[in-house]
Amino acid sequence: MGKILLLEDDTNLNNGIQLCLSREGYEVAACLDIASAEVSFQQNEIDLIISDLSLPDGSGLDFCQRVREQSNVLILMLTSYSQEHDIVTGYVHGADDYMTKPFSLMVLVSKVQAMMKRVERTQGQELVSGELSVSLTEMKVKLYGELLSLSKTEIQLLILFMENPKQILSSEQLLNQIWDTKGDYVDTNTVSVNISRLRQKVGKERIKTVRGVGYLWINDVQKK
Repeated sequence: MGKILLLEDDTNLNNGIQLCLSREGYEVAACLDIASAEVSFQQNEIDLIISDLSLPDGSGLDFCQRVREQSNVLILMLTSYSQEHDIVTGYVHGADDYMTKPFSLMVLVSKVQAMMKRVERTQGQELVSGELSVSLTEMKVKLYGELLSLSKTEIQLLILFMENPKQILSSEQLLNQIWDTKGDYVDTNTVSVNISRLRQKVGKERIKTVRGVGYLWINDVQKK
């Protein structure tokens, strides 16, 4: 069902998460510090990273940023902080989503299942909108021929917009399609924060905000 890298220094919580995910059929590479997590990430084909924010040998944000520089693997941050600033900082460093401690292990499993559904994509297609192209086979995005560094959430958002050009998509539709949780476990700022990040990378003019309604991709798109 997929391989998950778990980075959590609380031994009891680490064991509990590992047990719950293993019961759901996931293969879990459990680590207690960043050093071992970096080794595990390099040695395995990881589909999702679950990382604590505060770790004994450094910051989970720094680890997240280093991973994002070389991979678009899904990243779920675990944090004891609930302030909006800390959440936004996680997104800026490349996280796809977060959970605030304490949390229910059942809720965590539900979130992981929703995120893992996004790993599988349609094969053998390319979406092209002007000088922007998205390979659905390789999950890579290029602008003017240059490879862009996007998180998997940003790529999923981009694909959804480009598969529905010139159609208004509401925040609820985006939550249902991308996060697949109907907003139950997703912060209300998640959509706007991720769209803002996507705009900065592909061009602010490509995604229009329709106030009080949603968002739309304003350009034509071709499938190749």
